[in-house]
Amino acid sequence: MSGAERLIYLPLGGAGEVGMNAYVYGWGAPGKERLILVDLGVTFPDMDGTPGVDLIFPDMSWLIERADRLEAIVVTHGHEDHIGGVGHFWSELRAPVYCRRFTGHLLHRKMEERGADASQIHVVEPFPETLEAGPFQLSFLPVSHSIPESSGLILDTPAGRIVHTGDFKLDGAPVVGEPFDAQLWHGIAADGVKALICDSTNVHVDSPGRSESTLVNNIRDLVLQSPGMFVTTTFASNVARVKTLAEAGHEAGRSVCLMGRAMLRMVQAAVETGVLTDFPPVIGHEEAEDLPRENLMLIVTGSQGERRAASAQLARGKYLGLELAEGDTFLFSSKTIPGNERGVLRILNAFSEKGVNVVDDSSTLYHVSGHANRPDLEAVHELMHPQMVVPMHGEHRMLRRHSEVATAKGYPSIVATNGTMLDLTGDRPVVCEHVETGRVYLDGTQKIGAMDGVVRNRIRMALNGLVLLNVILDEEDEPLGEPWAELMGLAETGRSRSALVDLIENETAQFLARADDKLLVDDEKLDTALRRVVRQVSVEEIGKKPEVVVVISRLG
Repeated sequence: MSGAERLIYLPLGGAGEVGMNAYVYGWGAPGKERLILVDLGVTFPDMDGTPGVDLIFPDMSWLIERADRLEAIVVTHGHEDHIGGVGHFWSELRAPVYCRRFTGHLLHRKMEERGADASQIHVVEPFPETLEAGPFQLSFLPVSHSIPESSGLILDTPAGRIVHTGDFKLDGAPVVGEPFDAQLWHGIAADGVKALICDSTNVHVDSPGRSESTLVNNIRDLVLQSPGMFVTTTFASNVARVKTLAEAGHEAGRSVCLMGRAMLRMVQAAVETGVLTDFPPVIGHEEAEDLPRENLMLIVTGSQGERRAASAQLARGKYLGLELAEGDTFLFSSKTIPGNERGVLRILNAFSEKGVNVVDDSSTLYHVSGHANRPDLEAVHELMHPQMVVPMHGEHRMLRRHSEVATAKGYPSIVATNGTMLDLTGDRPVVCEHVETGRVYLDGTQKIGAMDGVVRNRIRMALNGLVLLNVILDEEDEPLGEPWAELMGLAETGRSRSALVDLIENETAQFLARADDKLLVDDEKLDTALRRVVRQVSVEEIGKKPEVVVVISRLG
């Protein structure tokens, strides 16, 4: 191994936040490393900070500039925060994509929708199958999580073996998918692990994680005991939970109906790829309309309060001919992700007003996390006995706590947030470079930078309103007629009880009448002066300082 070469790790997303995962590994001389990208996900906007935005991606500029050195894009599993950005950036990265079968099924549709080359998806069987990607030898390591065929990664490099856990939990009976296999992990660690790059999401949870199978009896009992129609929501991708819910409904003598495109798509994908077997029979919503309420169970999308999902539509009234009524039961078999509380509470209260019995996630009887808790993380540290531990996938407080846990057990560790490049070549992780990172918004059909000002201006217009002022000047640079204004998002009258638009037009007309020739010939200065007049009138009348657009038209 040449002393001039190094092994690097660079998170571009997912380190210092939950979501938007994108992790780069590289080997070679500084600035000439051959690279692989692990995951390329998204996060979702909110109306407070990103109104009108469709999706949020990590800023991939650093990697796009080095796309000629990118050997592969490797996807650990099919959650949106790991898979959602691949189709949007593939045409700029243009590297082969490797994943497992179920993930590939989901990714194929996403890439085709974005016009990306779906033939570049290569399905790989799990360990011991390996693939070569430049200087890396790579294997998929089966793990338990809340979506089928989740995987960690084994990366064999000239500097040693890296184990990238992906999202995982220690579950010996996950209902659907592969159970955690401690013997397999132990065997992988037998030859030594240089670096464990490890999920940090639940490091603050002090109790060991629970198996998905522990929910079966609780859910079955609740369905059996509930009168009226039984409706439940969970993450559509949690195919194991959907199966448990459907089986509980079937055992209770209820006909089961799946509602929501994502729910139907995920179950279909799981069946087609062979990861879901013996799923109970389901009916369509047309047939469900004709059944007695007490004989019906709906499994619907919208566990996070999404306004267009089935849960929210049922909370507002009828959805596909079905409606909840007093005495029915609605179960959130899911955890509310931080930031989504407002939307979930809106649904809870709407159902409460209807007299529906709502069971949320606070009891922990009907939901378990897909991530390893602190005792589980410590067990994995001990099992793998790596030379170093690098926390990933989590907010800063999670990364920091995970690093403290590892350090307390004698494993060198460091907090590496987005843009922090680590050199893993030596005995401990060392910061070797900082890369500028940020966010990119999908706004309609266009990707825009978070700092480009588009969304900032949108927020300012939403907060302050807008005045459009039109001014015409003749060939002699004299005002032709009076200016006219259009208002949006502003009160029509203010303190003086006069129409605000009339006051703005009068004040700007008087200003133009007083303006000297030097000002009237200079569009930039005239624009600034007119905006100042408009804002002054608005502040005096309605106490608002609106955004002002001045359109100056010159004849001749």
